[in-house]
Amino acid sequence: METEKTDFLIIGSGVAGLRAAIELASHGEVLVVTKDVMRESSTEYAQGGVAVAMSDEDRVGIHFEDTLKAGDGLCREDAVRVLVEEGAERIIELIEWGAEFDRAGTKLDFTLEAAHSRRRVLHAHGDSTGREIERVLINKVVSLEGVRRFPFSMTVDLVVDGGECRGAYVLKEGRMYRVLARATVLATGGGGQMFSRTTNPPVTTSDGMAIALRAGAVLEDMEFVQFHPTVLFAPAAPQFLLSEAMRGEGGILRNIYGEPFMKNYHPDAELAPRDVVSRAIISEMVRTSSPYVYLDLTHLDPAFVKRRFPRIYRTCLQYDIDITRDRIPVSPAAHYMMGGVRTDTNGRTNIEGLYAAGEVACTGVHGANRLASNSLLEGLVFGAKAGEAAAEASAGRAVPDLPAVASPPAYGRIDGYEEIKTRLRRLMWDRVGIIRCAESLGAAREELSNFADILRHQYRTREELELKNMIQTAALVTEAALQRRCSIGAHYRSDFPQKEGCCFHVEWRMEGDGSLVSRRLWQPAREEPAAEG
Repeated sequence: METEKTDFLIIGSGVAGLRAAIELASHGEVLVVTKDVMRESSTEYAQGGVAVAMSDEDRVGIHFEDTLKAGDGLCREDAVRVLVEEGAERIIELIEWGAEFDRAGTKLDFTLEAAHSRRRVLHAHGDSTGREIERVLINKVVSLEGVRRFPFSMTVDLVVDGGECRGAYVLKEGRMYRVLARATVLATGGGGQMFSRTTNPPVTTSDGMAIALRAGAVLEDMEFVQFHPTVLFAPAAPQFLLSEAMRGEGGILRNIYGEPFMKNYHPDAELAPRDVVSRAIISEMVRTSSPYVYLDLTHLDPAFVKRRFPRIYRTCLQYDIDITRDRIPVSPAAHYMMGGVRTDTNGRTNIEGLYAAGEVACTGVHGANRLASNSLLEGLVFGAKAGEAAAEASAGRAVPDLPAVASPPAYGRIDGYEEIKTRLRRLMWDRVGIIRCAESLGAAREELSNFADILRHQYRTREELELKNMIQTAALVTEAALQRRCSIGAHYRSDFPQKEGCCFHVEWRMEGDGSLVSRRLWQPAREEPAAEG
C-alpha cells in the first residue's frame, strides 16, 4: 500500500472542510480529500441563506434564544453561544475575501425564515447563498500554498494506532493509499441519501459518521433527522429544494383543494418550525389522499419573485411550472442530520488527533431541531474552530511514521447492489421517516438485519463503500429512534407523542464485535441569565 504524508488531512470540501483548510494552511501542509470535485457538497445546494445577527434590528442574544427555542430544549448552550457570538466575524471575513451578499442600497439585505424572530438571514444572488460561499472559500483555498487536493477519492476508514487517529485509508483510482497526518478533520456532511426523498446531493452517504463509528468515536443524537417541508414534487423533476425563504417572503401552503391549512396546526402558520410544518403537510396529504400540497406565491409581485428567487424560478420553468402564476406541488424530504460525531466546541472528538465539523459533527448546537440557515454559519464557525484546535494540539509534533502495511484484500462486488440500495432508501423513508412508531421502527430494524453480512467485508469501489456506510448509519438511526420513546423536535413517535422526560442526549459507540452500546445523558436545566448582546 502506498503511503502519503501530510501535516493535516481534511476529509470533505464543503463549508466546514474548506474553512478548516484555510485555518490550517499557515501551520503546515494540508491535504483535502473529496469524493468528487471540490465544489460538490451540500454547501453548493444551500439556497436560503446564512443566519447571523448583524442587522440593525437584531442582537446576538435574540439569535441565541431563537436557536434554543428551535432546538426544543436539547441545544447545548455553550455551543450556541460560540455560534452566535463568533458568526459575525466569520461573515465579515467572507466579505473581505470577496463574497457578494445581496444588498438593499448600501446595507446588507436580510430576510426572514421560519422560527426566526428577526430578519437575520443573509442571501446571495437571491437563492444561491451556498454556491456563493463555496465559490469564495474554494478561491481562497486554491490561492494558498501548501494545500493539496485529492479529488475523486473515497475515504475507506481511519488509521487508528495506539488509540490515536493517525490519518485515513483512501481509495483513489482503484489504488489504496494510507494517508498519515498529524491531525485529521472529518467534514464529510450528512446522510440524506439514506432516504428515498432527499434534498441532498448524491455524495451525502453518511461516510464520515460510519468510519468514525468503526474507529471508536462516540456518536450522539442520531435519531434527529430534519425533513425539509417544501421540496418540488413533479413528474421527472429532481427533488429540488424550495427555500424556506419563499414562505418567509409570504408564500402560503395550500392543500389540493386550495385551502390554506397551516393556521390549523401552529399559530405561526407557514413560519412554524420545520418539524411542525413537515408533519402538517403529511397530515394534509393523508387527509386529502394526495401525494403533495401546494406552495403558493401567485399573490406576490411577479417581478419581486423572479428577482428574489431566480434559481428556483428558472428550475421550475424547466418543468412547466411558472412560480409567479402557478401553485408549486411540494412534499417533504430528508434534509439535515442534527446528530453525528460528538465533539466539543473546538471540534475535538473522543479520539486524539481526530476532529469533526459541519453536518457530520454533533456539537449540540442544533439540539433536536436545527434553526433554519444556522447550518452554513455552523460550518464556518466550527470549521475554523476545528482547524485552530488541530493546529494547536499538533504543534511541534511530527507526521507519524508507521510501519508499511499491505493493502487489505477486497471482498469484491455486492450482488444486487442497486436493488439493495433502493430497498434501503425506501425502507428508511417509509419506516424511519417523519412520523415513527415501534411497529415501523421494528420492521426497519428487522429488514436492516438482512444486510448485516455486507458490513463484515471490505470493498474497492465507491458504490459498495457508500452502501456499507449507509447501512451502518441507517441501523444506528433506527436503533436511536427506537430507544427514544417520546417525541421532541424532529423526532416524532406517534405511539409516544409526549415530550415529558425526553430532554436527554444519547451517546453511541461500537464494540469490537460490531454491536452498538448507548449511554443516556440528561440535558441540564437552562442557564441564567441568557446570552447578552
